[in-house]
Amino acid sequence: MRKEILLKNQVGELDRVAKFIEEIGEELGLDMELQMNLNLVMEEMVSNVIFYAYPSTTEANIELVAESDGKELTFVLSDQGKEFDPTMKADPDLDVDPADRDLGGMGIFIVKNIMNKVTYQRLEGKNLLTMKKKI
Repeated sequence: MRKEILLKNQVGELDRVAKFIEEIGEELGLDMELQMNLNLVMEEMVSNVIFYAYPSTTEANIELVAESDGKELTFVLSDQGKEFDPTMKADPDLDVDPADRDLGGMGIFIVKNIMNKVTYQRLEGKNLLTMKKKI
């Protein structure tokens, strides 16, 4: 299976991301918990691109590709925004009271804990975030 979706860097596109994940879940027969976790992951990572990769007035495309061999589901999220490697973000200190923690970082922490493997590359002016999940 291979599916892809081209998104604009607009918050309204998150509905399309959710439908995309739902279609993949149905096609692969994934259980609802996994679908919800995958939706959380993709919503978090696409949101990061929408909010942080481009200046607020810039319109740009975001590409999300999903592939599965039946044993593993791989997502590749790509954009041409500013370079950012989320895998290098330090995990938040969960022993610190949430009110005293620095803002940000929880979403990426959640993504790294849901997915089996998360890698980043910057190639030819593009951010490529690859996220893999055993199914």
